[in-house]
Amino acid sequence: MIAKTRERTLKLARDTLTIEAAALQTMRDRLEGIHADALVHAVQLLHDCKGRIVVSGIGKSGHIARKIAATFASTGSPAFFVHPAEASHGDLGMVTRDDVFVALSNSGETDELLTIVPIVKRTGAKLIALTGAPESSLAKLADAHLDTSVEKEACPLNLAPTSSTTATLAMGDALAVALLDARGFKAEDFQRSHPGGRLGRKQLMHVSEVMRGLNDTPKISVQASLQEALLEMTAKRMGMVVVLNESQKVFGILTDGDLRRLLEKSSDLSSITLKNAITPNPRTIPPELLAEEAIEMMEKHRINHLVVTDQDGTLLGALNLHDLFAAKVI
Repeated sequence: MIAKTRERTLKLARDTLTIEAAALQTMRDRLEGIHADALVHAVQLLHDCKGRIVVSGIGKSGHIARKIAATFASTGSPAFFVHPAEASHGDLGMVTRDDVFVALSNSGETDELLTIVPIVKRTGAKLIALTGAPESSLAKLADAHLDTSVEKEACPLNLAPTSSTTATLAMGDALAVALLDARGFKAEDFQRSHPGGRLGRKQLMHVSEVMRGLNDTPKISVQASLQEALLEMTAKRMGMVVVLNESQKVFGILTDGDLRRLLEKSSDLSSITLKNAITPNPRTIPPELLAEEAIEMMEKHRINHLVVTDQDGTLLGALNLHDLFAAKVI
């Protein structure tokens, strides 16, 4: 890439981000007076919805509408996307009087939407419109109209939907966030709707599901030698060994980090007893806690291992960062 092309590429990229950021700031500043009332009214309509939120748009607005519908659904509000052209050929039967219909159109004059919106209104469903034209036909039909107009598109030709779609997407997010707060949507609710993927695994999986069992956990008596502890650590390949007292309760832990620190002080470990080498009273966690809590504990205390015990301090197993990586919760 020649230098001139590279400079122009960077300039256009920066200009795009600057223009779109300015559009969002303008829309934020617009939330005063009548515009603020419109947003609050829209959130109230969504909150009072006894059915589902139906989001619709065509072209680039259709893509944004799909994302907005997905955001509503993932934050506790049943929602789906309907294509306005398909709606006029039968899919409109999915819209009921208990629903809220959210229509997206930058011009506010999209033929496909204006064909179905009067029918939507006659069913008794409420209409929220997001347009860039407050005086448009769609805006005037709406029970609540949200102005997503922008000064200009980021496209150098001022033609391709860029700033306008960004503004509409952001307004959809603003509605979803305000709605989830109004409904008292909590982290555990979010977890239930996201059981798949890393987020769901981290927030729904328990320590008992990712830990290593007792047989796979390196362990040794406090009466054993340091050499025996090293052999057990090597055999179980966990980077540590749990040290148990005479009552088989967790007494301490010896990690590869402890060994490195010992070797920094002396290369001769023959005179060092196991009791003097270990870290007493290691961090423990019960098996019923979430894997997310194990991660938080490791991060807070800057450790790579956790010993899993019952409430009496009896060893049940252990887990380390590699186990959490293997379970795909990190």
